[in-house]
Amino acid sequence: MDPVKQQAKQQVEDPVRRIAQAVLYEGYLLWPYRQSALKNRHRWTLGGIHPRAYGTAGGDAWYAQTQCLVEAAPEDTVDVEVRFLHAVAYDPARPREDGNGTRLEPVPELMAGDRRHLPREEATEREVPVCDLRLGALVEHPHRVPIDVPAGREVEWLSDPSGRRVGAIVRTWRKVRGEVEIRAERSAPGVFRLTVLVVNTSGWEGDDREEAMRRTLLSCHTVLRAHGDGGFVSLMDPPAELRTVAEGCRNIGVWPVLVGPEGTRDTMLSAPIILYDHPEIAPESPGDLFDSTEIDQLLTLSVLSLTDEERREIRDGDPRAREILDRCASLTPDQLMRLHGTLRDVRPDMRPDMRPMTGEGPGT
Repeated sequence: MDPVKQQAKQQVEDPVRRIAQAVLYEGYLLWPYRQSALKNRHRWTLGGIHPRAYGTAGGDAWYAQTQCLVEAAPEDTVDVEVRFLHAVAYDPARPREDGNGTRLEPVPELMAGDRRHLPREEATEREVPVCDLRLGALVEHPHRVPIDVPAGREVEWLSDPSGRRVGAIVRTWRKVRGEVEIRAERSAPGVFRLTVLVVNTSGWEGDDREEAMRRTLLSCHTVLRAHGDGGFVSLMDPPAELRTVAEGCRNIGVWPVLVGPEGTRDTMLSAPIILYDHPEIAPESPGDLFDSTEIDQLLTLSVLSLTDEERREIRDGDPRAREILDRCASLTPDQLMRLHGTLRDVRPDMRPDMRPMTGEGPGT
């Protein structure tokens, strides 16, 4: 299935995943969504866990730590899922004959029918799920899981309208290594402090940023789920009796919040951006724009004002950018007006700023 359609299907099926996906792709590709723009040539600036040598040399993160509280019994279990993007090189190539047979030679541009293919960088999703961890056992012994993504290469052949092969897209990615360590400690009667440490152990010691990003856990975040009669404790608004314990949680490079319907406590999202508990996607939003510091209406109108040449460059680039272009062009006047602004009722006991909504991501 097309990755954009697959993501939309997953978001409908799981509202928690919808929030997690918005975090995963926050800053993935920024306005003006063209590869020639400087900020899209210097990508992957959010939530990266870099190779240790590169991170320590340049002051970039090479690990992230989540600490949160869960009210539970020792026999209760938790699931932990670490998710990140992995950079993939996208290179058009043509077949060339030499003394050793046919090989694919990279080219700066490749036409297949009316579609132009240019070299670029995209990303694929990686997940490291760890399920059914008993809290009592985590107190006795930490649980460690390796992150082991070998280097790879895929070839996608392209044909013209007559069916003749005109070239191929060669996708390559670098090896990524890491480790997830999960441990727990009893911090109060019936309360455990759960720690998830994610470390990049890729044995690469270069100083080239582009190469480092291809070995980085990009936009890395963690989803935690608790099974049992208890649940996670809000770190933003903990109960009075747990406030001191909550203040002792040390989070490095991440910000854990409760996710899911208001009032539920079974799921927590530890993200590299600051969120509120129970963030939501604004119902007016027609889809991802990858930049929740901007306004949907402003970005949409900006897309609609692009020149034909600028639109062509977007169409020749990342498929997620093409989806934004097509979606904006198909919006009706009524849908555009819905982006202008909305008044919502809030609970009497909730300040108006407690539940911000944004177009393509959780409120920040």
